[in-house]
Amino acid sequence: MMHYAEGSHGKVANGRRTRSVACRSPRWEKPVRGDAWLREVRPTVPRKQYRHVADTDVIRVSFSALLRIRDDHCYLLFHSSARPGSFGPPGGAFKYFEPATPILDRLHFRAERVGSREEIMRGDVRGFLPARKLAGFSRWFDSGAYREDGEECLRRELIEELGEVGLPHSASAVGGMRFSLVREVREGPRPVPGKPYRQVRRFNVYDLVSASESTVRLREDLVDAGRDPEVDTVLWATVEEIVHGRCGNALIAPQSAFLVDGVRIHPDLPALL
Repeated sequence: MMHYAEGSHGKVANGRRTRSVACRSPRWEKPVRGDAWLREVRPTVPRKQYRHVADTDVIRVSFSALLRIRDDHCYLLFHSSARPGSFGPPGGAFKYFEPATPILDRLHFRAERVGSREEIMRGDVRGFLPARKLAGFSRWFDSGAYREDGEECLRRELIEELGEVGLPHSASAVGGMRFSLVREVREGPRPVPGKPYRQVRRFNVYDLVSASESTVRLREDLVDAGRDPEVDTVLWATVEEIVHGRCGNALIAPQSAFLVDGVRIHPDLPALL
């Protein structure tokens, strides 16, 4: 039977705690061939959630990690290059590794590619598949096999985003960061207005828990940047501003609400094509 895990803490299976899956080289107790391994992972998506979805329907999936950094009663938000004028929490889509490709091919997964962002989105756990394959896709993701875990995803995204918001000098502190899972928010399958598909999304929200000297310095840099009126790429938003959807002239991305609780308040903002 395959070892599998959720996050970095392992999962209890058959009355015992299993070891975490190594993302680049998952461990197996015995060889499992073909699609058999998909059936060995405990189902995590109740079929009743899909009672209004036909097997032939197209489903868009998007699984992401978000980072929650708080300063007093405010939450850190970065400017979004994909949605200019809006701000959201650091983070983004998980990436899968090359060995996952044949598994995803068997699930009929088709990666999403959007115009000028095609190269950036390569390897994202974000794309389209038939509804009949959704349960298998969810089981693959929950196994942790051949994909980033939360810490790997957030470190990569932070390095990229610190450069985008004008703080590349702070990226050296990212390698020593540690994170703790706060909540997992699951959405869908839901219709998407104007689109010929339904959507299933997950947002894993993490707290920054490391107290290393470099992490403390990074937090100080972020606090200073968010309070500096000359810096227009970093802001600190209160709960009230997140609920309202604006902080001054800035739009606040709807997934920011997941930093506070697991309830979405506002509809999605369209991304650049």
